[in-house]
Amino acid sequence: MISVKNNPIETRIAEVREELRDLKSFPGSEFVGIIKELGFRCELCARCCTKEFNDHVFLLDSDLEIINQIDPEGVTPAPYYEFCDQNGRFYVSGYALKTKPDGSCIFLENKRCRIYKNRPSICRVYPHMLHREADETGKVDWRQISGLNEHGSYHSELDDSTCEAIAQETRAYEEAYLMQMIGFLEAVRDHFRRNNLKHVQRTYDRKMREFLKGECELEVFVYCRGGFKRQKLR
Repeated sequence: MISVKNNPIETRIAEVREELRDLKSFPGSEFVGIIKELGFRCELCARCCTKEFNDHVFLLDSDLEIINQIDPEGVTPAPYYEFCDQNGRFYVSGYALKTKPDGSCIFLENKRCRIYKNRPSICRVYPHMLHREADETGKVDWRQISGLNEHGSYHSELDDSTCEAIAQETRAYEEAYLMQMIGFLEAVRDHFRRNNLKHVQRTYDRKMREFLKGECELEVFVYCRGGFKRQKLR
């Protein structure tokens, strides 16, 4: 485990930078092999577009620009805020697509995406995301895939060029995501230093309890385009 003077933000920055280095050094041939062996093909079931199978659609800054042109009301601060300062203000690394009351994506209609040609990056690479996690023996390594055997078909024949294109696009997404996370963490660190702030878990927990009971609103600083946009949630 990386420890940077017991500073949780600096520690997290170091961890994400290490993950980015590991990602860049991950052999392309190995990733192509994983994709080819998996042989995933979409069956247009639209399950991945619902909260039943996926928690939320996180937006890179480049995705946010496109969605804002289509429907600025279609986004909301991503859930699971990373930090909360002593004044009860939350900080999150980006935006996510809104969902309908039934848990489906706001752009899903009759099991079809209304903005398919302009869909977010994570939707384009899904389910070929790379994750560092432990196997049954406890060994931590790059693993893949999201939603395995829950939707779509597997072990289909995919040609090499298709697998290589998927691997290239997925790696680009993962690198962009980690770069955005590093930018967010550095922005929080600098903001906290300038304003004499710190993350307080007790404040985080108390404010979330009050919010979920409908007793207060939340002030959320959402990271985008290198800075923060302040929003209030009720």
